Amino acid sequence: MKKKLNELEATAICGNDISSSCLYVSALAIVYAGQYAWISLLMVSLILFLFRRIYGEVVGALPLNGGAYNALLNTTKKSTASFAASLTVLSYMATAVISASEAIKYAHSLWHEIPIVYATIALLLVFMGLVILGIGESSKVAIAIFLFHLTSLVILCAFCIYFLFSNGFDVLISNFKSPIEGSIATALFFGFAAAMLGISGFESSANYVEEQKKGVFPKTLKNMWIIVTIFNPLLAFLALSIIPLSTINANEETLLSFMGNLTGGNWLSYVVSIDAALVLSGAVLTSYVGVGGLVERMALDRILPKELLIKNKRGSSYLIFITFFFLAVSVLLITKGDLKALAGVYTIAFLGVMALFGVGNLLLKIKRSRLPRPETASYPAVLIAIIGIFLALLGNVILNPGYLAIFLEYLVPTILVVGFMLYRTPILKGILLFLDYITPSDKLFFQKTKRKINVAIRKINSQEFVFFTKGDNVEGINKVLQYISANEETRRLKIVNIISKGEKVTDRLKTDIEVLDRAYPKVVIEFIEEAGNFGPEKIKELSKRWNIPVNFMFIGHPGNKFPYKLHELGEVRLII
Repeated sequence: MKKKLNELEATAICGNDISSSCLYVSALAIVYAGQYAWISLLMVSLILFLFRRIYGEVVGALPLNGGAYNALLNTTKKSTASFAASLTVLSYMATAVISASEAIKYAHSLWHEIPIVYATIALLLVFMGLVILGIGESSKVAIAIFLFHLTSLVILCAFCIYFLFSNGFDVLISNFKSPIEGSIATALFFGFAAAMLGISGFESSANYVEEQKKGVFPKTLKNMWIIVTIFNPLLAFLALSIIPLSTINANEETLLSFMGNLTGGNWLSYVVSIDAALVLSGAVLTSYVGVGGLVERMALDRILPKELLIKNKRGSSYLIFITFFFLAVSVLLITKGDLKALAGVYTIAFLGVMALFGVGNLLLKIKRSRLPRPETASYPAVLIAIIGIFLALLGNVILNPGYLAIFLEYLVPTILVVGFMLYRTPILKGILLFLDYITPSDKLFFQKTKRKINVAIRKINSQEFVFFTKGDNVEGINKVLQYISANEETRRLKIVNIISKGEKVTDRLKTDIEVLDRAYPKVVIEFIEEAGNFGPEKIKELSKRWNIPVNFMFIGHPGNKFPYKLHELGEVRLII
């Protein structure tokens, strides 16, 4: 049985990403909000508190890997879910490259002989190897980094507090009396927008929830929220208490290291720099683990090539990680190590993912109201959280208008790849029509090409799907066929009615399916009466017997008396 992550392991993997934000977000908030930066950071903490319940509700109801993709896949169209997945992959790619490069730059500040670009590639390679070995091995490294990071932050804060009380409050008072550009509201708004980048990593836990032990996921959300709420505002306040504003702005990129040197000397500065290099490396690991869970789910759903699902002896989808590594390296080389371009991708993609997850929560409430969930976020809380994300997105676009153009440069190719996989049948048919129109029919090369395209189309459409019905009326089954016709490339559907001993399929159900079979001539509908009891074992049995993956099986909305949780059924999808 595959090893499941406990609370510390799961928190460490995503926690390294979100907790590494203190290395830059406190200084960034001070640049835009001045002496009110700590308030902006507390505002971010409030939005994150709302997202705890938003994520808890969605993932509690649909505990499958995929994050925003999974939330939207089960509540709206597959194309919308794919857009969310594209944003998430972009966010992880940018995070991996930025974190790896920044980690090496901190290491370079300690040892100047390190070649930044080559060392960044080596770091990406090391963590690729680690995740290929398995998530269990990855979690051990993540824990070591995580605990060292938290210890370093506690020591730094303690020295800063001691320094403050030893040297008085003159700097603090002077900073708070400093004039600001514009109004306080404007400062808080732009400080909030910049500080929202400090919660990157919060979305990651939902992308590997299936690897976590039961009940661990909500604890990871709580732990990440506590870390962000304590350290980010506290470090900003302590910086304002001991360092003049002008000096903070001059040391923006290495503020924590500067604070360590000021309050504890060179040794503490070195500790902070070493910690920065390690925890930013941990954020690279978060990207690998998060993208692994997401891309595996996308490949299962035929949004990405199924070859990515090939596993090694340790059960790791190694081709996903190798592909991600090469993509990250190519981005690093294309940008020539200039990460300002990637910052735009990271900013908009991450905030877009958070907003779409909030939208997924609203759709879950509307379309899956009867689905059991361990906790519920109120409508006002979800709306406030989404508005907060949109304001942060707006603020970042105003601060850096060039980010939007750069983001689109990376988004468009990603959408084209995913779009081709989603709509490859009509695209291939279009190519066939084009070839028929322009090419001579007697040329062997073109005949072979068209034959191969036809074979590919038949292979795509041959994938069977299953819908488990419990005597649904014709309207309900019609909705199933509408969804499958619009979202899945298939011509074959099994409608299965599992009947217990003593039960009988109604003649009306058989008649309804015959009517629908005539109404959808392009879909071959097969009605099957299967003896037994509906549950996880029966689903596994049918999946193996028919060679149909579980994630190509659908159920309708389970009622209140349904004896199983959705995650107990494997990766069965909700369809109506």
